[in-house]
Amino acid sequence: MHVQARPYAFPHDLSFDPRTTALIIIDMQREFCEVGGYLTESQGYPTPLRATIAPIKSLLTAFRAAEFPVYFTREGHRPDLSTLSSRELTRSYIRTGKGIGDDGPLGRFLVRGEPGHNIIPELAPLENEPIVDKPGRSAFAHTDLELMLRIRGIRNLVLVGVTTDVCVHTTMREANDRGFDVCLVEDATEAGTKELHKASVASVLEEGGIFGCVTTTKALMVALATSGDGGRHDDDS
Repeated sequence: MHVQARPYAFPHDLSFDPRTTALIIIDMQREFCEVGGYLTESQGYPTPLRATIAPIKSLLTAFRAAEFPVYFTREGHRPDLSTLSSRELTRSYIRTGKGIGDDGPLGRFLVRGEPGHNIIPELAPLENEPIVDKPGRSAFAHTDLELMLRIRGIRNLVLVGVTTDVCVHTTMREANDRGFDVCLVEDATEAGTKELHKASVASVLEEGGIFGCVTTTKALMVALATSGDGGRHDDDS
């Protein structure tokens, strides 16, 4: 099985299967998807990234039905900010004068345990779907994500979420360097501006897919619908 994608069909070895492939939902937190969160209040972007919610919800339902593994990530720091570098703290204040750890409408910005740190209710994880808490952009840096994926035999990753140019792209690049085949879902990711989103997607396609490949929600839904057995396999299949 495979998914229609650019510039190559995903995965490159045609192993689109619940035993090899996982959906990674990146940072769909209240902080980034609701007015009053870090993105609007601290960084000053005029609208939250809610356009991604509907396609991600459709994909999440379909991946669950086909019994593919699903992982969620959240960006945030310990309440004492011991995981926050001084450079990162300084940077966070530049746009609006409000930074990481300050009080906001959804609690302290980007702090674990605060209301804004939670995954949005529309995409609430199930009990058996791991949530990876990360202090930075990459879902692999200072987390146990790779350990969980390797133990399960996962080698192909489908990435959705926010933001395309920062946490999604950083995770994609690092996954690529770690030997994973990675596919970015173009209409289920978004950046702070359309220009940044388009540039991030374009960079993936260079050199025959330098960081992976790009697909759409529709193409994934077709592949999942035609997988035939709902993700179940006999031992001798």
